[in-house]
Order: sequence, then C-alpha cells, then structure tokens
Amino acid sequence: METRLVQNPPFPRNYASELLKIERGRGVVLRDAAGRTYLDLGAGIAVNALGYGRRDLARVAARQMRKLVHISNLYANAPAIELAELLIDVTRDRVGTFAAVQFGNSGAEANEAALKYARLYARRTRGPGHHKILSMSNAFHGRTMGALSATPNKKYSEPFEPLVPDMLASEYNNPDQLEAMLSDAFAGVIVEVVQGEGGLKIMSEAFAAKLNELCRKHDILLIADEVQTGLGRTGKLFGCEHVGLEPDIVTFSKPLAGGLPLSATMVPEKVNAVLSAGDHGTTFGGGPVTTAVATHVVRTIADAAFLARVAERGRELTAMLDEIVDSSPEVTERRGVGMLQGLVIDGDEASARVAGIMDACRDRGVLLLRSSTNVVRIAPPLVIGSRDLARGIEILRTVLH
Repeated sequence: METRLVQNPPFPRNYASELLKIERGRGVVLRDAAGRTYLDLGAGIAVNALGYGRRDLARVAARQMRKLVHISNLYANAPAIELAELLIDVTRDRVGTFAAVQFGNSGAEANEAALKYARLYARRTRGPGHHKILSMSNAFHGRTMGALSATPNKKYSEPFEPLVPDMLASEYNNPDQLEAMLSDAFAGVIVEVVQGEGGLKIMSEAFAAKLNELCRKHDILLIADEVQTGLGRTGKLFGCEHVGLEPDIVTFSKPLAGGLPLSATMVPEKVNAVLSAGDHGTTFGGGPVTTAVATHVVRTIADAAFLARVAERGRELTAMLDEIVDSSPEVTERRGVGMLQGLVIDGDEASARVAGIMDACRDRGVLLLRSSTNVVRIAPPLVIGSRDLARGIEILRTVLH
C-alpha cells in the first residue's frame, strides 16, 4: 500500500519536509494515498467552499475546455464578461458600486493590483507625493513584494528587505492612531475585516466607521482584502457587510473558482476613469475555464438560501466553540465569525501546542488550520452539514481535554 506521508518531496525547503499525500475528496471528506479518510475543517485554506468531487463544477470546466482554454487578455471571452457582470451585480448594495473587474490568479495578485491602482489614482488626481500605503498590525496580504510590503510581520518580510518604500502600519482597531497617521500623503489603506492569518481578530464597527470617514476626507482609496472572508465564508457574501465598511476597492480570490486559480479586484468608476491601456494586465487572469466555473460558484453561493444555511452552521460552530472555551483552561478565547473561527491557546508554548493539537486531530481523522502562532483555525467547506461539523469539533474537544 502506498504511504500516506511523503518525506522530503521535490519542492523547495520553504515547505514542510513531511506532507500528507491526498489522493481524492468527496463532499467534506478527503482520502489520502493509503486510503485513510479525513473530515476537512480547513477547505484547502478556505478555498473549497463547495467541497470536493463536485460533478457540476467538473461539467462546467470540461464543457468550456472543449471550446476554449486560453486566449490571453489581448482578446475578450464570453465567460469572463459574464462573470465580471455578475460580480458587479452581486457586490452592488452589499459593499459598493463598481465599474470594472480586474481578474488575476491569486489573492496576492488581487492585492497587488489594488495597491497599484491606489498609487496610480493618487498620482493622476493629486500628483506625486501622495503615494503612501497604510496597512494594519498583524495583517497578511500576500507574498509578492508589494503585498508583502503591506504585511507588517517580520516572519514573512525580513528575509526580503528592503521592501517597497512608504508602506506603513497602524494598530488594528485603534481609531485614534488611525486618525493621527492618515493624511493626504496616503494613496490607500488596505484592511481585512477578519484577520485570516493574523489571529482571526474582527474589525470593530467603530474602526470601520473611522476608516470610512478618514478615507473619504483625504480621498484615500479604502481597500477591503476579502481574499479569505469573501464569498460566503462569514455567513454573508462579504465580510464588510458585518461592520459597515465602505471600501473603494474589494479584492477576493480563494473560493472564487471552486479550487481553480482566479482572483478579482473590483474597480470603482473614479479609478477606472483615470486608467489607460497598458497600466496593468495579466496573461492568465480571466481565462475562459476559470471564469466559467467561477460564474457557477458565485451563483451558488450568492443564493439567499445557501447563505442562510452557512449562517446557521456558523451559529452552531460559535456555540460549540464557546462551550470549549468554558470547559478548557488552556483555551482563552473564541475568535472569528461564521465559518471562519478559531480558538486562542494560552501559554508560553502555545505555538508548539497548536502544532500538537493539529497533529493529534489529523491522527483522529480531522484536518485543521492555524492562524498566527497560537490560534487553531476552523474554516470548513461551506456545504458541511451539522452532523459532520459537530463530529469534527467533538474530536477537537477530545484532543484539547
């Protein structure tokens, strides 16, 4: 029988030296190379919102692949146009009114586009000298150089310094510090409503209101990074809806194309009006296959009944995690919202303890994620049922106790 653990795979050493080899999946269950099954509470890092083995997605992809796989952005294709129109429609009255969609391939690329648009807009409307970018403490916006420069975490950034200049950080959920820092020298502010990699802290409504106010006052583009919170993960289509954030630009990616690489950067008319041909582009972003699948995914998730079920699962998850907080001395707090939640582990050895919890749960057939150093993150496929969710959390509870 084939081994389920791969030792020293032919990948760069920035990945683990031992990896679980997954062969296939169905619904919310994965199967490894040795035939062992796992309940997936990580969804490929919040990507596989609709689970695994979806025949509907396979049919859409196969049908489009028989017609056209790639054409580049030198030409238009019908699936990309249809998806762009759909995204403009579903974001209206939820997070803002947008004029165009910049497609890309990943969350980092979506954020790169947003940061470039912010600087370009400031330069063409106010001239040079208004190019600073503000991000928040504990933020994570990606690993490309621009997105990394907006990620104020030395663990990620220090090996690659010097980074893009004039990228500053303010304390998350601190309106006073935000007001003291912001001026018309800034081109953009990029924020997460829930800090997916930064410990699952949630933006306060007061902080969202201050962001709205100050960015309008100084004509600074407010960028909402919804790469992890977008498209139903929080129980609403977008995380911004929970706190009243009013972004100029929204970026999202992870679940957009059902596991295929695709991202979207939503562009408002005031930015679109100052763009010229060649200012930005991508070879693969907006390809016919990924956008065809994404249209089906977005229509599925944006359905009111689907979102209501996700919200209900989120309430069930909240109740189960709150019970663990009450009964486990080493768990100090529940964080997150909807189907993006986690437990904060206390103690000097919290990071090692989180790793041990994840390993023990894996040995018992449950796959989990980590957020920051001391948070066990739970982000299952949005299609998970109550019974499977309860089974997974009960195994987590057993490990913790």
